Amino acid sequence: MSKGFWSIIVGIVLIFGLVFYFNHSSSSTGSGQPTQNIEGLDKAGVTLVEYGDYECPYCQEYAPVVKQVVSDEFNNIRFQFVNFPLTNIHPNAFAGARAAQAAGLMGKFWQMHDALYTYSNWQQWSTASNPIPYFQTYAKQLGLNVTTYMNYFNSSKVNNMIEADLNKGNALNIQGTPTFFLDGKQIQVGPQVSNFESLINAAIAAHGKVTKSSSGSTAQTAK
Repeated sequence: MSKGFWSIIVGIVLIFGLVFYFNHSSSSTGSGQPTQNIEGLDKAGVTLVEYGDYECPYCQEYAPVVKQVVSDEFNNIRFQFVNFPLTNIHPNAFAGARAAQAAGLMGKFWQMHDALYTYSNWQQWSTASNPIPYFQTYAKQLGLNVTTYMNYFNSSKVNNMIEADLNKGNALNIQGTPTFFLDGKQIQVGPQVSNFESLINAAIAAHGKVTKSSSGSTAQTAK
């Protein structure tokens, strides 16, 4: 066979090798710190934490619900998203976490977080053999410099941040996603806004705070 044919074969192998590496990389040096993907004014002193996987269909289902809850309770709570990609069953999950954290280093974590979970986007990148072009498209749509974005995406800094998140979740013996904690206690909650807000209002009451949600309603508090 011609040298040109073999050059094409080698090129294809290299491309798929890079995709595999960035989807499954776990070469943490142990120097990374857990991410700090946090929003909310936290006036009621209540913390909601989600351990999530961007490829997970259940996380995608919960995403618009959690977004609405955070919007409604923005004044009251502190919400944190922690990466927990289940790479044994979701081959693009680690790459999805890289996509979000790379944007985070450029000040657009939550925007990329939302783009990844938007159903039409999620259907495409989560099943792609190479999701990277989709991430580049989302980065461009968010007004990010794509070259800089990809430098962050490929960096050991981003890799180590995600590995630190994974270590944090493993220390809590998390088995699946999404897993939620409210004020440090794991909660079981269905994908409805009312379910979350019932638990959050109870937590606010336990703190003895009188607050108003972003929607203007007053939370009931303990006397």
